[in-house]
Formats: sequence, C-alpha cells, structure tokens
Amino acid sequence: MTSSGRAALAVRLTQPFRQFAQWQAGGAVVLLVAACVAMALANTAWHATVERFWETPLSVGFGGTAFSLSLRAWISDGLMALFFLLVGLEIKRELLVGELSTMRTAALPLIAALGGMVVPAMIFWSANRGTDGVVGWGVPTATDIAFAIGVLALLGSRIPPALTVFLVALAIADDLGAVVVISVFYGHAPDPDALIAAGALIALLVLANASGVAWTSVYVALGIVLWYFVFRSGIHPTVAGVLLAMTIPARSRIEPEHFVRETRERLQDFVAATENDGRAVLSNEGQQHAISAIEAASEDAQPPLVRLLHALHTPVNFFIMPLFA
Repeated sequence: MTSSGRAALAVRLTQPFRQFAQWQAGGAVVLLVAACVAMALANTAWHATVERFWETPLSVGFGGTAFSLSLRAWISDGLMALFFLLVGLEIKRELLVGELSTMRTAALPLIAALGGMVVPAMIFWSANRGTDGVVGWGVPTATDIAFAIGVLALLGSRIPPALTVFLVALAIADDLGAVVVISVFYGHAPDPDALIAAGALIALLVLANASGVAWTSVYVALGIVLWYFVFRSGIHPTVAGVLLAMTIPARSRIEPEHFVRETRERLQDFVAATENDGRAVLSNEGQQHAISAIEAASEDAQPPLVRLLHALHTPVNFFIMPLFA
C-alpha cells in the first residue's frame, strides 16, 4: 500500500472517533456513563477496593522536596482547577462579546445564583437549628456544575443559546460562591504568606496581559505556581483556575487585515514552491517554509483565550469530568 493509501486508511479509521470528540454532547455521554459505573460500583463488593484506590497517594517532587496528595485530591483539587479554568474562559468570552456583555444581562444569573445559595442554606438552617447538624448549612449551597453543564450539552439545540448561557453562568456563579463559603467557613485559617505569594502572581499575570504578552505557555506556567500557592493558602484550589482565566488575553497580536495579507502571500509562495519543485512537502523546503509562516500567522491572529479554550475542551470533557464523576 502506498503512503497516500495508508494515510487515507488512517483517516477513515479515526474519523468516527474524531466526530464523536467534536460532538457537543459527546463529553456529556461519557460523563453520564462514568457516573453510572460509579453508582454501580458503589453498590457492589468492589466499593471498598475502589475507595482504597482513590485514596492512593501520588507524590510529585524534585530533589528532596515532595508534594503528595491522594488520587481523589489530585482530581477534585488539581484537575478540576482546569475545568474551572475552561468555564472561566467561557464566561470571560461571554462577558466580553456574548450574552453577558452588558450589566443588564449579566445581573440576572448573578442574582439567581445568590438566591440559589441563600435559600437552600436558610431551609437547611431552619430544619436543623438547635441540633449539631446545623453547621452543615453550607452543603446545599453548591450546584454540581460538572453535571449541570453535562445535562445542558445533552439537550443541545433544544435549548435556546441565550438560556444555555444563562444557566451555565448561574451554575458557575453558584458553584464559585459555594467554594468561597467552604473556604471561609469550613477551611482552616488561611496562610498569610501563601496568600501574599498568590496575590503577587495574580498581579504578575495582570501585568503580563497589560504588557501584551500573548504566549499561552507563560500563563500556563504562572498558573501552575498560582494553583500551588492558592492550595497552600487554605482557599479551595479550584479558585486558581477562575483567577487565571480572568487574566488570559482576549485580543489578537495582529489585525485581521494583516493576517489576510500574510496568508495570501504565503499561499502564493506555497503554490510557487509546488510548481517549481514537484517533491512532497516532507522534502520541499519552500512548501515547509510557507506552511510554517501560515501557522505562525494563524497563531498570532487567534487570541490566547480562544487557543486555550480549544486546547482544554477535549481533555476536560473526555478525561477530567468523567474522572471527577
């Protein structure tokens, strides 16, 4: 079989998987399947074995320093920070150019989220006042945002886009509010040194944004350090994902007119290289140079916020959320 034939076969074999990954509800299906598997295991003799597995410690270290958490904590405190980064980026985009770009449209989900926290807490408090269980009033304040978004994705086009944005914004605001409640009322006393370090990193991220730094890798590296200090501070570490999302640049490095001009010139170079040298791209330096220039121009035209959204979509929906479930 020729190389072109093998490439065509590979495309045909992987097409169903790529289509499933691009399907909006695909992640929700995997999430619900994972939840069903978890519920089934919880009601079998395997339950204790699974619990022991999730409590297995996993350490990350360098030299004589080690940072250790259980597998469960790495998922709920570590990987879920990436989930909150993703939804934070979605909300930032909506605040800038979408359904939440005006105070009038943004106020409603925020007010609804506040009511969704206060009312369940008051009901719980009134039903348990005078008992030891009253201290659990913070438990019903949270919306399980992962499953809420999963259900919305399953419904797909049956829900108007404006309603989807409203419900997602409500769920996120509600969940973030609950994280703050848990951190303030149920966590240990914050570590002031870690808080100062986290604040300095946030200031550095804001400065990088204001200075026009558009390399996504810079924000990812600083975000990892920010997560560590937020974790050490005693605040729920998923907050770091939202804080990082607010600092990711939403502007392009080049204007659309420059991108159009650059890609047209490079396409002409590609055609010329093809006509002058009949070799395949692998050995055609002219074609390779033109493709690299188009790729660089495309990266400059795409805001870091959008690039990070696209990069996070598949791992969050098909790996992190099912693990969380």
